Amino acid sequence: MEEKGSGKHGAHLGLPEPQLAADLYGSSPVPSPGTVIPPQASLVFHVLLIDVHNPKDTVQLETLELPPGCVRRAKAGDFMRYHYNGSLTDGTLFDSSYSRNHTYNTYIGQGYIIPGMDQGLQGVCIGERRRITVPPHLAYGENGTGDKIPGSAVLIFDVHVIDFHNPADPVEIKTLSRPPESCNETSKLGDFIRYHYNCSLLDGTRLFSSHDFGAPQEATLGANKVIEGLDTGLQGMCVGERRQLVVPPHLAHGESGARGVPGSAVLLFEVELVSREDGLPTGYLFVWHKDPPASLFEDMDLNKDGEVPPEEFSSFIKAQVNEGKGRLMPGQDPEKTIGDMFQNQDRNQDGKITAEELKLKSDEDQERVHEEL
Repeated sequence: MEEKGSGKHGAHLGLPEPQLAADLYGSSPVPSPGTVIPPQASLVFHVLLIDVHNPKDTVQLETLELPPGCVRRAKAGDFMRYHYNGSLTDGTLFDSSYSRNHTYNTYIGQGYIIPGMDQGLQGVCIGERRRITVPPHLAYGENGTGDKIPGSAVLIFDVHVIDFHNPADPVEIKTLSRPPESCNETSKLGDFIRYHYNCSLLDGTRLFSSHDFGAPQEATLGANKVIEGLDTGLQGMCVGERRQLVVPPHLAHGESGARGVPGSAVLLFEVELVSREDGLPTGYLFVWHKDPPASLFEDMDLNKDGEVPPEEFSSFIKAQVNEGKGRLMPGQDPEKTIGDMFQNQDRNQDGKITAEELKLKSDEDQERVHEEL
């Protein structure tokens, strides 16, 4: 029979020796072989508590910085671009978007990221800095992931929200100022306009400005010459009006971005309409303000030799413009426009126009209708 108080500490405690080691040290290393713990010894443990959580814990949120004037908060289904630092509770950094010099871009509330972040990013404002503390059952669980996030680890994310949008968002238009005089006509599809603009990201990063080029930007509305959101935001403006436009990426440069523009970026424009000219109907290079001359070919044939070379054609069209009888398509070099008009009328491309070749576009369109009918 074994005597109580013998040198076998396992027997003294009434436990088998391996089980005693497991109970005393848990998953920590047990004493090295040959180490003897005397009977009746008091043991001293130095413990560093890394983290603690309860399986019922939820995500903990702390607002570090909230920009003024927050009018919209993120919700499930929004697409967000944000920077983050991810660390353990002892301060060990395990990941950072800043180290990659690129935002993390994802839909939120859709299951694309760990549940704790999916929950913690909802309700943020653009520009907000938020700390999100995620218990392991809403992160990577008992197994952890990789070699930097251990099992059952509580994670802390310090997040800076750059922007977010919803795929259904339209262009947001805000009028900053209007000219003091009354405005009877506003910009519309087909108009040729000149405008100044400043373009930036929502975090204030400056991208482009027409002022850098010393002249307004030019565009024909509806001609696919500018991004869709800007084209929309420039419509309905008075000359002299200033607007702020918030353009979501699906109406700008999309997921791929463009030179100098990150993918999926929401763009902020400040625009000022400098001038506006009525456009021409689709396919027209020149229109008459009233009915064209009844003897159009005779008037165009300046030397009356029965044919119109490029010089006579150009002189005639310029005279109609100067006398206010007609106008050329705006936004294009007049010489090129007149040259294109001549090529259209010179049916056999012999360098001159005859009376048989000369046709108004309206007559051509009518002939096509008859052909189709």
